Amino acid sequence: MTPRAIRLPLSALVVSTLLLIVPKAHAQDVASLTADIGAAIAGPGPAADADQGQDAAAAEAAIPSVEWPLKRLYCVEYARLRSGLAIFGDAKLWWSRAKNLYAEFTQPAVDAVMVFSGSKRIRRGHVAVVTGIVSPREIIVDHANWQNHGEIDHNMPVLDVSSANDWSKVRVWDVNGSRWGARIYGISGFIGHTAALATAGS
Repeated sequence: MTPRAIRLPLSALVVSTLLLIVPKAHAQDVASLTADIGAAIAGPGPAADADQGQDAAAAEAAIPSVEWPLKRLYCVEYARLRSGLAIFGDAKLWWSRAKNLYAEFTQPAVDAVMVFSGSKRIRRGHVAVVTGIVSPREIIVDHANWQNHGEIDHNMPVLDVSSANDWSKVRVWDVNGSRWGARIYGISGFIGHTAALATAGS
């Protein structure tokens, strides 16, 4: 056999191999694409379901609720434990006593303490810990003894009703009536660590 005669069958072998490989690769691409389309039609997989479950759990966790501790709690001791602020005395005094110790600001920030001024209903004032900012005029707080039963009220909405949107007057969610409370309360401001000040109003 001449070298030329050998080259011809080898060339034919290469071409035929290429003809077999290309369709096979194409078939794999089509199969992969079909699988992707099938997955899209089938909907989200277990990971997406887990994310949705976490979102649902977070939404459920944000529902206002009441906790009844074994020991009666007052707003000041609860706010002190939650915030880490070492301020003592009646709640209405926290604003003035925080001076030169902690940051004081007029806009809410997560983990800051909202200081209610004294009024007929809350003669000693009140303090609540900010746990979330819903909008420029609504926040979520946790606080104790708001209903005067030593309870802890979790995820309670507070609405800014001041004309200047400066958080000087608020309404608090009535968990028993599932509506905004009728009373308007004066607010001295918010107290927090320096880190909290950086997020105020965000």
